[in-house]
Amino acid sequence: MKLTDHHPSPIARERAGYRKRQTVRSVLVAAASTGVLGTLLVLAVTGSPGWERVRQSFLDPRIGREALPEILTGLWLNVRLLFFCALGALALGLLVAVLRTLRGPVFFPVRALAAGYTYTFRGLPLIIVIYVLTLGVPGLRLQGMPPVLILGGIALVLTYGGYLAEVFRAGIESIHPSQLAAARSLGLTYRQTMRHVVLPQAVRRVAPPLLNDVVALQKDVGLVSLAGPIDAVRAAQIATAESFNYTPYIVAGVLFVLLAIPLIAVTDWVTLRAARRQAAR
Repeated sequence: MKLTDHHPSPIARERAGYRKRQTVRSVLVAAASTGVLGTLLVLAVTGSPGWERVRQSFLDPRIGREALPEILTGLWLNVRLLFFCALGALALGLLVAVLRTLRGPVFFPVRALAAGYTYTFRGLPLIIVIYVLTLGVPGLRLQGMPPVLILGGIALVLTYGGYLAEVFRAGIESIHPSQLAAARSLGLTYRQTMRHVVLPQAVRRVAPPLLNDVVALQKDVGLVSLAGPIDAVRAAQIATAESFNYTPYIVAGVLFVLLAIPLIAVTDWVTLRAARRQAAR
């Protein structure tokens, strides 16, 4: 018999078989309980006295098919807005986080301004920021005033930049001071230390909450429709006004959910990977 041959003992084979049976049993129980609960929910909803009226008002297939092309066109605007606003909010949040972590009395005004920004925009409701920038700022009649869509995007960037700044700052401050001291002792400047030592580790540590904020931003881009741009939500509102039926809103909601699923899946994968890496230490 070769030394490389390995035969599990009877106890090991019995343990592996028991685990396999338990896994199969757990899957079957989960599937059965989910099916039972889903059936009960469907029966409870469809058996209610007002179900037929709700179905006609919110789940009309004909109206949904008619409104779908316009809603999809508006959703493409939401996707583009999400892409650029996410990049802008991440960049602004990282900049503010770095400014808040500057040391020394000479940087106190910078830290105070950065802290005031985060306190203000984390406390202000997003809808108020959108109204101020899209309805108030154009009233100044300044030269080179950007369109309402860009002003709405700026409102999203300013608001979410405040949240992301705190996430980045938490990651930066989680790096042990000994790493900064070691980098400085090797001759690295403060800028080089932040770029090559601190920020790569900080961003990797806070990647899950950053992605969660991006998922939240994906929903809030629909609020830009309050200022007038025809995105998916505005297209659904127009279709509802024409048909006096709320099915277009359901169609828009389903499309937003489908848009969020890949982002949520990536977030869960990054979170699980980070947890495994932490457990392996």
